[in-house]
Amino acid sequence: MPDPSLLEFFPSPTERPFVVEHVAEEFTSVCPKTGHPDFGVVTLRYVPNRRCVELKSLKLYYQAFRNEGIFYEAVTNRIRDDLAEAMDPLWLQVITDWRSRGGIRSRIVATHGSVPPEWLRPA
Repeated sequence: MPDPSLLEFFPSPTERPFVVEHVAEEFTSVCPKTGHPDFGVVTLRYVPNRRCVELKSLKLYYQAFRNEGIFYEAVTNRIRDDLAEAMDPLWLQVITDWRSRGGIRSRIVATHGSVPPEWLRPA
């Protein structure tokens, strides 16, 4: 499993609330049922409390899922849990959009904290 210790952080540049959104368009993992690769987009949105995630480390963390046999729902919740624990954000939302397989597209949303209503609508 990906190790959350891969994640690095830096201090938030301000104490005033602001929204950070990062979109990783080349996320891959492996279907534990078929062994086939799964391709998706991960959108991370958060309001930092005291620290922000450093992007190179976030990319390496995401890449650590590449060979993992894990369901979509588990990936999304794992990313949410790891980031929420490591960053302690005011709120955090992880959205994964998965390419169609067998004619079915999947979108998983996992949140931490009280997400403002304007961020609950589909991206």
